[in-house]
Amino acid sequence: MHVDIYADVVCPWCFLGKRRLERALGARPALTFSLRWRPFQLDPDVPPEGVAYDAYVAMKFGSLVRARRYYEALDEAGREDAIGFRFDLIKRVPNSLAALRLIRFGAAAGIHAPLVDALYRAFFTAGVDIGDRDRLVEIAVACGLDARSTAAYLDSGAGVAEVHAEDLRARRMGIDGVPWFVVNGEYAIAGAQESEAFLPLLDLAAIEADAA
Repeated sequence: MHVDIYADVVCPWCFLGKRRLERALGARPALTFSLRWRPFQLDPDVPPEGVAYDAYVAMKFGSLVRARRYYEALDEAGREDAIGFRFDLIKRVPNSLAALRLIRFGAAAGIHAPLVDALYRAFFTAGVDIGDRDRLVEIAVACGLDARSTAAYLDSGAGVAEVHAEDLRARRMGIDGVPWFVVNGEYAIAGAQESEAFLPLLDLAAIEADAA
């Protein structure tokens, strides 16, 4: 059974959705799943060097006060899924293209799953600038990738066209926000749903797969 996960690594709800999906999959140990991470840039207009976090969220939510209320709710939701969000440590909002390219690079080496998790944890629990090339190389090396080849990949234009093409394909499919999960190319569920919400979808897909 295949699960395509459309997500952005600078989206806290995608981090939550990932954890909740993992809990749902853990509740179905008899089923075998492969996860495929699909890129979807929430804000491709962020400049390559990123933007100051406070200025970005104030613009997005209208004020820092409103932003803090929003993130307080997210912080509470995160604790329920063992995520210790540290929005106070985030100084810059990065353009996520390089990180999404890195996931594609890691997928070729078969380590995209731990790499995705490491990127989420670095950004949301440690405030690491995951738009910075050197920080991305450090994260990649910690996950088992070679430093020199990773740096060379990030310094090249490799993966840019492919990430843009997948992003465009997702939008043409009608995806206008993430996270978005598609099981076996047929059954979709949008948003960071509670883990229990995934179970009927997984069961239905399993029944259909058995019948086929």
